[in-house]
Amino acid sequence: MDFDLTEEHQMIRDMCRDFAREVIAPRSEEMEKTGEYPYDIMDQMAELGMMGIPFPETYGGSGGDWVGMHVCIEELSRGDMTLGALLDVTTSIVAQELYVFGTEDQKKKWLVPIAKGLKIGAFGLTEPDAGSDAASIRTTAVLKGDEWILNGSKQFITNIGLRHASVLLATAITEKKKGGKNIISTFIIPRDAPGFQLGERYDKMAWHASATHGVIMEDCRIPRENLLGDPNRGFSQHLAVLETGRLSIAAVCVGAAQACLDLSSRYAKERTQFGQPIFNFQTIQFKLADMAMAIELARNQYLKAAWLKDQGRNYTFEATVAKLYASEMLENVASDAVQIHGGYGYMNEYPVSRIYQAAKLLQIVEGTSEVQRMVIGRLLA
Repeated sequence: MDFDLTEEHQMIRDMCRDFAREVIAPRSEEMEKTGEYPYDIMDQMAELGMMGIPFPETYGGSGGDWVGMHVCIEELSRGDMTLGALLDVTTSIVAQELYVFGTEDQKKKWLVPIAKGLKIGAFGLTEPDAGSDAASIRTTAVLKGDEWILNGSKQFITNIGLRHASVLLATAITEKKKGGKNIISTFIIPRDAPGFQLGERYDKMAWHASATHGVIMEDCRIPRENLLGDPNRGFSQHLAVLETGRLSIAAVCVGAAQACLDLSSRYAKERTQFGQPIFNFQTIQFKLADMAMAIELARNQYLKAAWLKDQGRNYTFEATVAKLYASEMLENVASDAVQIHGGYGYMNEYPVSRIYQAAKLLQIVEGTSEVQRMVIGRLLA
């Protein structure tokens, strides 16, 4: 078994690591404090081809693979998690769903600008009464002539508040079978569609530089051809790309945890107590050792899942394990990082404090930890 990254993957890693260190990390505190979206950083990411790594050049991508994409996500998240999460949604979920299930015309119209980073995509599944029970959505879509008319709302939508967000991929009920089962389809909903309203920006405890809004659709009209994929399998399509989303969240967690380890190791070597660097104390070394071990295990797991995906093999179990383990690992690693920093770790200007505050969300998005355990349990049945 060869665990080495290819030369191409190493180039992606080095480019993204340098970019995170030189461009993203110096702005992380400002971004979190002001909540301003870093459009200039996103533009630079687009110029470097980060949004389209796994897609063919024909559709605006770089012709790479999913291992390379997730190496990129990990490295960017070392600078700030919000930029890694941006790629999770716009690339791993939205662009992938367009690529896998879209028609040729849909790919040319919607995928190409997203893969090039000129536009940003958003993903709509969660509703006020449909969270982990995502199949219980209430949004409806009715075909009238050459238009679909959508009514309903979605919440916790990442990216849709960005000024260059172009499209929302959202599920809606199109039919009810005998027995009351809903037929759920997926639609390409332009942000400027008539009847589409951007809801309020959520006031979150962290992730302030990540655009999160609700959306409301009141007699929202979209062209008939904006139905995406099989009209009877829209929910399954959404769940299929969410597997990759879970993998991406794992990569985000590994990047943030690696940042915690790097910062804590450096601090421990600089901070002096009792006449010597605290790094010399075994209690501190043990914490750092446990952090390094957990991060490496999480990294190996997400890379394995990404490799399986690139090979066209089933990776449901591996991606679910990666997301569950990495998200819980990050909270523990961030907590230890704050402990190592002592009182300084509790100050907002220290990156470990911001990572600790932000870590909890990653146990919720793309499927809660409880849902991940349910999935694994069913796979074992």
